Order: sequence, then C-alpha cells, then structure tokens
Amino acid sequence: MKKMISLKVNNREYDLVIPVNRTLAQVLRENLKLTGTKQGCETGDCGSCTVLLDGQPVNSCLVLAVEAGGHTILTIEGLSEEGTLHPLQQAFVEHGSIQCGFCSPGMILSAKALLDKNPAPGPAEIREALSGNLCRCTGYQKIIDAVESAAKKV
Repeated sequence: MKKMISLKVNNREYDLVIPVNRTLAQVLRENLKLTGTKQGCETGDCGSCTVLLDGQPVNSCLVLAVEAGGHTILTIEGLSEEGTLHPLQQAFVEHGSIQCGFCSPGMILSAKALLDKNPAPGPAEIREALSGNLCRCTGYQKIIDAVESAAKKV
C-alpha cells in the first residue's frame, strides 16, 4: 500500500507517494538523494542515521516516513549555509574528529540538538547526548573536544 506524504526537509517541501513501510532513512537516501544520512545497523543501535525531527535527534531507520509527514526534518546536508560549514562541522574538521566519516553526520546532528538546548554543556552532558552514536575510528575524545569548541562559537 502507498500513501502520499508531505515532508519538509532542510527547508524544502516535498510531496511523495511512498509505500507505507518505508523508513525515513530510506526515503531520505533513495527518494530525495540525501545520502549524508547513513544506514548502518538499521536497528537503532549505531546512530549513523540520526536526523533532527522537529529539532529532536531520531534514528531515521526506526521512523516510518509516513510518521514524519508534516514535521520538519534537518539532515546533515541542511546544516551548512551557502557553502559555509556550520561551526560544528568546522570543529569536527579542526579537531580531527572525522576519520572514515560514517558516524559524523549523526554525531554532528546529535550535538546540534544538544547545543540548541544547552549552549554551554560540560563533557558529561556531551557524552550523554552522543551516547546513541557509535564511532569505530576516532575514539570519542576528539569528538567531545570538537563539540566543546563549537559550543564557544555557536
């Protein structure tokens, strides 16, 4: 069965007819070609598919696209403005927080949600906010350092 939905993604409106069992991650990647949203475990454990839904981090592999209809979605592609990296993205680059980059979109969007709520979090708060995101390359200290650095610039 298919259903028509309207999605607002990165400040653009999309009207789509999609199967009702498609996840938001699938629709973002396959229908809208926003491949910054990664598909990792597809069970909500790794956080690589994290996007902001009405400002809250969600695992888009666990959200049906039809459930996201009428909501505002921000993906990593929508974070930079006019070719300028968001301070979080820039901090990740400057602090060597990116190696393979697979976890980075989810980490950055989770950090953005935190900084939107608390512009001056401590290391423990940052760790808690990122606890649903797994990284296999960098270790986490460089990521924590990047978020702390970006908090001073946001």
